[in-house]
Amino acid sequence: MADLIEGLESGRIAAARATVEEDIRAACSKAGRQREEVELLLAAKYVPIENSGELLDAGFTLVGENRAQDLIAREEAYPGRFTFDFIGTLQSRKVKVIVPHVRLIHSVATDSALDQLAKHGTDATKVLIEVNVSGEEGKAGVRPAELTDFIKRCPVEVVGLMTMPPLTAAPEQNRPLFAALRELAQERDLIELSMGTTQDFSVAIEEGATIIRVGSRLLR
Repeated sequence: MADLIEGLESGRIAAARATVEEDIRAACSKAGRQREEVELLLAAKYVPIENSGELLDAGFTLVGENRAQDLIAREEAYPGRFTFDFIGTLQSRKVKVIVPHVRLIHSVATDSALDQLAKHGTDATKVLIEVNVSGEEGKAGVRPAELTDFIKRCPVEVVGLMTMPPLTAAPEQNRPLFAALRELAQERDLIELSMGTTQDFSVAIEEGATIIRVGSRLLR
């Protein structure tokens, strides 16, 4: 479990957001894109439920949760105040809990998840397929060669793709992986690309990200 950050202050979060916004705008400008093409999703796994008000005060309402229990607890504590995406590893037994409360599920990657989506998904359920574009052994995600068939078998609407590239101190190393995900999405007429985190979101934006998942840089 992630170590929670204590003593969060809305002013500090807002100041960090301003610097992230500068980088987002710079990356969009470099790529010839509009700022409105990229959503900033705050990854909230480090935020204690009781500090959720600090996020609201800093202007964040779009939140990504890694754990179903945190999502439900935050929603119950602040009903109707946040829009949630689920960005963590998707356990099939949690699908029925997550579906009614999220805008998007970013991490669909297993047949067992598809089975549960068939049982609990609705016409409003929208998902992104997690793709292992790096080919790392043991990493979650559908292999690119299996993606078309996996999408065909998904019982709910697939609106895009997501990937988690390797941790790196050199963001440029992940550029080919982001470009590969973009190509996979374009070949299938998928709009959303959830890629890029604190370490490499500028490169991800340059390669077409529509959603970036940023946590620690906004909070620490």
